[in-house]
Amino acid sequence: MAERKIVAQEQVDTSTVNGEIQVYSRPMMKPAVVLLSGGLDSATCLAIARSKGFDAYCLSFNYGQRHCAELHAARRVVAALGAREHKVLDLGLAQFGGSALTDSAIAVPVDGVQPGIPVTYVPARNTIMLSLALAWAEVLGCMDIFVGVNAVDYSGYPDCRPEYIAAFETMANIATRSGVEGHRLAIHAPLIDLSKADIIRTGHALGVDYALTVSCYQADELGRACGVCDSCRLRAEGFAAAGIPDPTHYRI
Repeated sequence: MAERKIVAQEQVDTSTVNGEIQVYSRPMMKPAVVLLSGGLDSATCLAIARSKGFDAYCLSFNYGQRHCAELHAARRVVAALGAREHKVLDLGLAQFGGSALTDSAIAVPVDGVQPGIPVTYVPARNTIMLSLALAWAEVLGCMDIFVGVNAVDYSGYPDCRPEYIAAFETMANIATRSGVEGHRLAIHAPLIDLSKADIIRTGHALGVDYALTVSCYQADELGRACGVCDSCRLRAEGFAAAGIPDPTHYRI
């Protein structure tokens, strides 16, 4: 079996002193795959990963969602916060439908957050996206994946809970070559137990420009928010609770 290679933790630099070239090494930033939707939470997650010294490989998805405004936002966030690489993968989840985000025949709820799992839940979306992030992490030889899921101020999605993240991490270390060979993979969910206000305060302290982000489930082609979907309501309430001006661009 070929030897498994993990990304090197040092890199070589050179400098010139008194006309002589001197070679020295310094620690490299650890690589991490960061799932980036272009929304508020994932932008904050990227900022946290960067603040912890990770070299970010960002992964976004065109999965058949109602609009591409969040993908444009993801590119803006990468340009602002920095990343080693940013990939956008195409997924055909709209072929399945079953969600207001992937099926135009299902209306996006606008009457406020209700109990239970809403129709904006996309079946198995986080499992699919984390699995692809895991595949890229193995190719890169990195042991860390960041995802901006949140179990406090969220819309009731089952794949945003701590037990889901723990279960996926366990699976990742059973089902991959890296895990079997003793290189433990970690799924980081730094926002999992934060309120939306705390997420916003954290990102604000790290220099995230939330005007670059798009959270709305039904944003228009310019990225302007509807102001009435669950995501818009949670975002607006978060800014109000954080005491930070809301930079969201609204249609109304």
